[in-house]
Amino acid sequence: MNQSAFDTVANAKQKAYRYLALRPRSEKEVAKKLKEKGFSTAIIQETLAKLGDLKYINDNSFSCQWARHLAVNKLWGNRKIIADLQEKGIDKETLTAALETARQEMSEEEAVGLLVKKKAAGRKSGPPDIKEKKKIFQSLLGRGFPPGLILQKLGKKVEDSLNGDEG
Repeated sequence: MNQSAFDTVANAKQKAYRYLALRPRSEKEVAKKLKEKGFSTAIIQETLAKLGDLKYINDNSFSCQWARHLAVNKLWGNRKIIADLQEKGIDKETLTAALETARQEMSEEEAVGLLVKKKAAGRKSGPPDIKEKKKIFQSLLGRGFPPGLILQKLGKKVEDSLNGDEG
């Protein structure tokens, strides 16, 4: 096999280190990046093994950190988090455990409630009209929340604001 001087494990590791310095990555993401950079499959496999041994890549740890980031910081719904982790090559068992851990800190219901409150706070006064509710609904649907939960929280927010105005 004719191997160029560029296509070495040391070079691949250097590229991977730079890529991992930006943020934690899954094994699939690192492999994809190294493939894009022109490294052979054998070099990529060896590099991934070395990075794993050095604890620079660990899909269990990565998926927990990433699921928490998306659930708590980005306020994404479970469906969108699952899709994102699957895209990053995380298996179903690992992503399910990661999502459960993240949801212990902030449930989907809490996240929807927070987002509805946040989106309604920018309004002038009174409960949101149908057009505003649709806009909020679409926004939350795009973040991966279930429609039933969104409608439940939107209805509750309207009730709360009506009761607050009277009381």
